[in-house]
Amino acid sequence: MSKTKFIFVTGGVCSSLGKGVSAAALGCLLESRGYSVSLQKMDPYINIDPGTMSPYQHGEVYVTEDGAETDLDLGYYERFTKSKFTRKNSVSTGQIYNTVIQRERKGDYLGRTVQVVPHITNEIRNRIYTLARENATDFVIVEIGGTVGDIESIPFLEAIRQMRYEHGPTQVLFIHVTLVPTITVAGEAKTKPTQHSVKELLALGIQPDILICRVNQPMPKEMKGKISSFCNVKEENVISASDISTSIYEIPKMYKEEKLDQVVLKTLGLELGKSNFTEWEKIIKSLHSAKQTVQIAVVGKYISLHDAYRSVYESLSHGGIANEANVEFIKVDPEKLDKTNVKDVLKSAHGVLVPGGFGDRGIEGKIAAIQYARTKGIPFFGICLGMQCAVIEYARNVLGLKDANSTEFRPDSPDPVISLIEEQMDIDQMGGTMRLGSYPCKIKKNTLAFNEYKQELIYERHRHRFEFTNKYKQRFEEKGMILSGISPDENLIEIVEIPEHPWFIGVQFHPEFTGKPTKPHPLFAGFIRAAVKFARKA
Repeated sequence: MSKTKFIFVTGGVCSSLGKGVSAAALGCLLESRGYSVSLQKMDPYINIDPGTMSPYQHGEVYVTEDGAETDLDLGYYERFTKSKFTRKNSVSTGQIYNTVIQRERKGDYLGRTVQVVPHITNEIRNRIYTLARENATDFVIVEIGGTVGDIESIPFLEAIRQMRYEHGPTQVLFIHVTLVPTITVAGEAKTKPTQHSVKELLALGIQPDILICRVNQPMPKEMKGKISSFCNVKEENVISASDISTSIYEIPKMYKEEKLDQVVLKTLGLELGKSNFTEWEKIIKSLHSAKQTVQIAVVGKYISLHDAYRSVYESLSHGGIANEANVEFIKVDPEKLDKTNVKDVLKSAHGVLVPGGFGDRGIEGKIAAIQYARTKGIPFFGICLGMQCAVIEYARNVLGLKDANSTEFRPDSPDPVISLIEEQMDIDQMGGTMRLGSYPCKIKKNTLAFNEYKQELIYERHRHRFEFTNKYKQRFEEKGMILSGISPDENLIEIVEIPEHPWFIGVQFHPEFTGKPTKPHPLFAGFIRAAVKFARKA
């Protein structure tokens, strides 16, 4: 751990400035120069994790391979870098206090008064040091959630201040992401919010080494000089982060052109190394050379918030990169969808995707969309709940089980084609039955799933409780649905598909959590390929 360098990314003025993407992009640039990185998100909320939080509050819940329910920023970290992350990469105030209180109850503090300093701050530092020890990377990049000035963030900022004091400026570096707003009427960018934000940090004992300034247009040299002078930061360390119009995958290139990675390495006294950025250059070239545009209807109850299905949208974009296609989204609210208007709503869609979720709201609208896609030959992709809805739709309209349903929505359904494993085994329901994290799946040969994956054993991440009800297996297969993916113990159905359809697949897992722009997930690449083919015929 002694050689590990720590980079802390804080944010000021307002939220949603892109700290997570900036941290991920920096990781990407450092990797391109031959360094190894790990990233960690520290969230100031008191929830243990975002698993029970509404997507409207916190965006999607991102699931790691070891089953941690985490902040969506970990998705950016994995998509932008070569690293794999675990529950140790996601920390919340709730986890910190929970650990300290449990220790106090066990008597670990020997009767001493337990306080924010040193006990809470020590536990925060311990989480950072543990990650550094176990991963042994050149860099640990830690994003501090929230905004400087928030009362919740103060213990985290105090902890990283202590680390800088102990290890010095050659091992600990501070990056502050801030806003330089443009006043619309005057058409002039204002540096005062950035100045005030840095003063907030200084009051807490932290002098930022680098400022990343979010601006509408690239900052001129004079503005960088002004910020440098007022904020006590070298002019070359003031980085312009202007708005990107095409794709977030252009952000690493923008920071490379601003020399962010060079500034970081120089400030820490490290060699620059040779930058190998060709992989990302290919992605950017692909984004600008799309030969076709496809429209994908995403039918989900949280479509009004883009971050609620962030990994789905990103994975669809990766599929576009793989097929030299530009992907546009038609966001469909299933609560406003039924058999009377589904044709009008989906008439311009070249593909229909129903993402995961919980609860019965909008289920009938999703089923209507699936029936339309199935009967009209439109490429369809169902993820988790989307797969379950596809099973219900097929049971009702092909098997003739008119009251087929999931016990999640109708516990007394006469044909519960989706149910809890406990219900299938006739035992009392247990608490905490959710399948979380990576599980194996065997794929049958000569199926659509096998054609896309090109391998018999895969591992995918799950986040769900309800499963395909096994007693209906034979009836579905007799009516033409192929159960193409199954758990190695042959107890859990993981993938369903319809061979007569151009491209119709439902998966019980969440493939959106494992795709990268440099390596699109095979199912998303296949789905967009089918959508491109459909668009050319239309």
